[in-house]
Amino acid sequence: MDLKAYYTKVRLTAATYTDKDVVIVSLATGDGGKAGVYTEVPRDVAATMVVEGIAQVVSAEDAAAFRLAHANEKQRLEREREAMRVPMSVITTADLNRLIKPQKQE
Repeated sequence: MDLKAYYTKVRLTAATYTDKDVVIVSLATGDGGKAGVYTEVPRDVAATMVVEGIAQVVSAEDAAAFRLAHANEKQRLEREREAMRVPMSVITTADLNRLIKPQKQE
């Protein structure tokens, strides 16, 4: 393998991507790589995977849908985490009794 040609091809491929991060979809490989897994990776990683033939860049519409789904999932998880935070206060029995049975004023 000519490494100079390989890295030149990777650099040229990376130069074609305008975004800092690129959404790619994996391709099936002979060593067990699973096809159809979407992920967002840096431009250089995407170029390397495309040159090696283990992934391809998705269309702009698919990338937008992936990013929207990812943002929605992140918001859902943040809401769940916030719901798990229950504010608690520790009070003494005397304070509890005062709250339950307020003193009568004369």
